Amino acid sequence: MLGIKSASGAILVDEDGKEYIDGIASWYTAMYGHCNPIITKRVAKQMEQLDQVVFSGFTHEPAVALSEALMEVLPYNQEKLFFSDNGSTATEIGIKMALQYFFNKGEERTVMLAFEEGFHGDTFGAMSVSGLSAYNGPFEKHFIQVERIPVPTEETIDKILIDLEKRLQKKDIAGFIYEPLVQGAAAMKIHKAEHLCRILRILKLYGIITIADEVMTGFGKTGTCFASDQVTVKPDILCLSKALTAGLVPMAVTSCTKKIYDAFYQDEIVKGFFHGHTYTANPLACTAALAALELLRTKEIQAGIKRIMNDHQKFDEIVKKHPNVASTRQQGIIYAIDLKTKTDRYGTLRDQLFSHFMDQGVFLRPLGNTIYILPPYVISESQLQKVYTSILSALDIV
Repeated sequence: MLGIKSASGAILVDEDGKEYIDGIASWYTAMYGHCNPIITKRVAKQMEQLDQVVFSGFTHEPAVALSEALMEVLPYNQEKLFFSDNGSTATEIGIKMALQYFFNKGEERTVMLAFEEGFHGDTFGAMSVSGLSAYNGPFEKHFIQVERIPVPTEETIDKILIDLEKRLQKKDIAGFIYEPLVQGAAAMKIHKAEHLCRILRILKLYGIITIADEVMTGFGKTGTCFASDQVTVKPDILCLSKALTAGLVPMAVTSCTKKIYDAFYQDEIVKGFFHGHTYTANPLACTAALAALELLRTKEIQAGIKRIMNDHQKFDEIVKKHPNVASTRQQGIIYAIDLKTKTDRYGTLRDQLFSHFMDQGVFLRPLGNTIYILPPYVISESQLQKVYTSILSALDIV
C-alpha cells in the first residue's frame, strides 16, 4: 500500500514527495481536480452553519438547491429524487424501486434483467445484477433472480431483440438495469446508443422499468452531461454518484419518473419505500455536489472536456498503429486500448503495467489487457501528454 499525503488538481503526492498524475480521476470522482478550492471553500463555509441533520421529517437549503439544480440537467422525464450514500446504494435503490413498483401494483414480477459483464456495485442487489463473477463468486447463491442479455453489436442486435421479445412473453421481469454507452468495470466496453434505444423501446412496450446506472458515466464523461442524453429512449430510473460530489465526500442520488413515485405514494404504509441512510442528503455533500454541478457548466470545464476529447483522438491516430495494440475505443473523455497480449483480469501483465506507470509518475489501473484513461477535466496539456508517453513506452515493453 502506498501512502498518499496530499493532492491538488491532477496530481497525487506520496509520503516521500513523489508526484503521480491521476489518469483515472481516482475512480472517476475527482473530475474537477483534487482539493478544488471553489468546492472546498463552499464546503468549509457550510461546515460552520450546518454539518449534519437527519433527512427524515427535516430538510435544508443545500438539499433543496441541489435538487433544483439537478432537475435542470437530468433527462426531461426525471421528476423525483432519492438521496443515499454511494454508487452501490444508488443502484440498490433503483432495483428495489423496480421490484416494489410491481409489488405495489399487485403484479408478480420478481426477475431483474441486466447486460452481461455489467457492474453495478457491491451491495446484494447490486451484486446480483452485476455480471463479473470475479467480484461476486462467494455470494452468488444468495442473489435475487437475474437474467442477462448480451451487450448489443451491429451483428447481434437483431437476434437479441428477437430472443428478448420471446422472453418477455412470461411477463415476470420487473426491471432492466444497464450502464448506458460504456461498461466501466468491463474494461470500458462501449456500445452504440441506437442499439441500446432499440432494446429500451421494446422493454417499455412490455412495461419493464428501465434503470440507467450513470454512477460512472454521469456528469460529462461521455461528452454530454449524462450518457442518457445521447439515448433517445430515457430511463424510468437513473442512478448517480462518484463525480456527483467531485470526489470530496460520498453521496448518491437515484432519480425517477412521477409514474414510479406515484406507485409508492399511497395511504397503505406497507407500500411506502422503506429505505433510508443516516447520512442521506448530508448538507456538506449537497454543498459539494452543487458546487461541482456549477463548475461542470462553466466555459472552462467544458473547454477542458473538449480539449481532452480532441487530444485522445490525436493520440489514437498514433497508438492504434502500434503492433502490440489489438483495438482502441473512445467515448467522450474515456479512452481505452486493448493489447494483443492476453492476460487475466488481475494477472501478472496487469501488475507489470501498473508498476511501469507508477515508476513513471502516472497513476493508471489496467484491467486485464486493457489500458484506459479517464482524466480529470482540469488535467493540463503537458500532464496528459506525459500519460500518453507513458502508455507508448509501456507498449514497447509488453
